Amino acid sequence: MFTAPMALPPPDPQFVLRGTSAAVHTLHFSCGGPEPDIPLLFSGSENGFIHVWNLKTHRVDTALDGHGRRSVCCVKTMGGKDRLLSQGRDQRICLWDLAEGRTSVTDSVFTEHVGFCRCSLVQVAQGRWLMAMAARSLEEVQILELPSKTSVCTLKPEVGAKLGMPMCLKLWQLSCGSQPVLLAGYEDGSVVLWNVSMGKALSRLICHQEPVMSLDFDSEKAKGISGSSEKVLSIWSLNEQQNLQVYKTHELVNAGISDITIRPDKKILATAGWDHRIRIFGWKKLKPLAVLDYHTATAHCVSFSDHSNPRDRLLAAGSRDQRISVWSIYAQT
Repeated sequence: MFTAPMALPPPDPQFVLRGTSAAVHTLHFSCGGPEPDIPLLFSGSENGFIHVWNLKTHRVDTALDGHGRRSVCCVKTMGGKDRLLSQGRDQRICLWDLAEGRTSVTDSVFTEHVGFCRCSLVQVAQGRWLMAMAARSLEEVQILELPSKTSVCTLKPEVGAKLGMPMCLKLWQLSCGSQPVLLAGYEDGSVVLWNVSMGKALSRLICHQEPVMSLDFDSEKAKGISGSSEKVLSIWSLNEQQNLQVYKTHELVNAGISDITIRPDKKILATAGWDHRIRIFGWKKLKPLAVLDYHTATAHCVSFSDHSNPRDRLLAAGSRDQRISVWSIYAQT
């Protein structure tokens, strides 16, 4: 009698980081440095703390407190682990100096935005960055240059567009020196492509019936993906005329996506679900590869590590259950 081969059971986490004492809303790895650099994971929590996790000891090296105990929704390094950017629900974006054991906020930007929209960063030259953030006016996105904090432009939808608030942002450029472009997901379910230097919308596509909760974009394949509170992932592409087009949709088992991220090698992607689960898909055809079922509450964020050796690379997920699960899924993919 022929029996069909059974699918491999999903793996357990390689390790779990506990001790944030609050829901985990954002994660960012810094593991690309040469030995003896210690690989780090930064986490931002609902209680306003940023924890710097040592991935060799699985313990917190430093806890940073710069957002008045208001939830931290975004953490990014800027060109190395000694310079950090964090965004909190206190309407502040902080720039940190962490060199030589320092834990000081060197500068901050007052966002005046009350929503959940995470800022987005892209490096445009040595020591120079562009940052996109939701602005004070409901529908607008502001672009600043860092570290100077010079305003580059404000992206305003056309009169009567009724996009609602920006919910998620992704700044990118095809190559260093090329024109920076912004993809923004809005409350009405639209994804809009903006030319940042012209301050002009190039294309708009309605991808969801509900607000766009998260998006990511693969500039090499000119293809992106977005999720919302619905049971659908929307995959869309960008043609040479800079028009967004629906590529396909993928039906999910359960509704609600908090976060989506494509692995830097563009082979797989991960989603963080309201159903507590992390799902892994092949990026080429969106083939479901694994369901990582560990958390006991909403998964808020997923992040892939930037280890230079592919075998060392990790996936981390943060949840409302106050835990961070860290997975090695490279053997299977």
